[in-house]
Amino acid sequence: MRFHSFRLLVVLACVLALSACKGGNKKALLPNVSGKAGEVLVIIEREQWEGNLGVAIREALAGDTPYLAQREPLFALSNVPPGSFNNMFKMHRNLLLVNINPQNASNGVVYNSNVWAQPQAVIQLNAADSQQALELFKEAGAVIPEFFEQAERDRVIANAKLYEERILQDPVAKVTGGGILHFPSGYKCRKSTDDFAWIADEKQYVNQTVLVYRYPVSGDEVFSMGNMIETRNRIMQANVPGMFEGSYMTTSTAQEPTTRSLRYRGRDFMETRGFWEVHGDFMGGPFVSHSFYSKDGKDIIVLEAFVFAPRYDKRQYLRQVESLLYSFEWKEKE
Repeated sequence: MRFHSFRLLVVLACVLALSACKGGNKKALLPNVSGKAGEVLVIIEREQWEGNLGVAIREALAGDTPYLAQREPLFALSNVPPGSFNNMFKMHRNLLLVNINPQNASNGVVYNSNVWAQPQAVIQLNAADSQQALELFKEAGAVIPEFFEQAERDRVIANAKLYEERILQDPVAKVTGGGILHFPSGYKCRKSTDDFAWIADEKQYVNQTVLVYRYPVSGDEVFSMGNMIETRNRIMQANVPGMFEGSYMTTSTAQEPTTRSLRYRGRDFMETRGFWEVHGDFMGGPFVSHSFYSKDGKDIIVLEAFVFAPRYDKRQYLRQVESLLYSFEWKEKE
């Protein structure tokens, strides 16, 4: 298997290692975190928040979430001055603490979990002055937002396992050859065959869906954009009909999908992001998929998440259902 985005593999590997840092032994003694999903508190002096460092933080953490119809920030940021950082704020789920002090014993970016509450993600940036803080933040690059992203995913997965619909492991295992996903209560199986499963949480105005399918490996360019989208469209047309006769799901051409190769807990996969639409109808929304080889290498397995929520912002709905893809594991440990 050939994957090309080595830097992204390293980023995710670093995030997973960092997220296993301090605080594990005292977890049971800590209170639960506060705050809404997708929020990050930035503990920084107002002067720095309004300067170049604050601009860099907002660009990295509050930039547009990719592939949403409306502009929505990746995270909702709030600034808290260090002098106001009391016990109430220390309980928040995601914290970025900026400590600028020329007398710091050491400077750098420190990643922690479960410092004052659990499950909590805490990043502390120690620097001697504002310029060094800016340089350290930029050097951290994609690791800082991915650390918070992974913390949000882990919370969704933990909740899914706590309130799991275990019966939904069976249709996924049938398609993947022994791999399972963890779905929380509310999800139901709409369709199950040997090579396709459709599992969804369908409410009146929000539809969160996971599709699991496989197809035989053919040719050398297995993970080329053209091959993956062509195969996706063929499988969607055959398995995901629309409301009207002759309508079916397909990939929107309004904006070209993007791919990147990732490694997560020992599993290499190709991530694809794009927009779906219904041929013959006016429906659409964002999707994300993970494509990887089956255990025997003969098939490509695809785990795909998509959202339909025309009345609401979609960032959190997509984050929730996308997180379930990261819960994939083989039933029998290798």
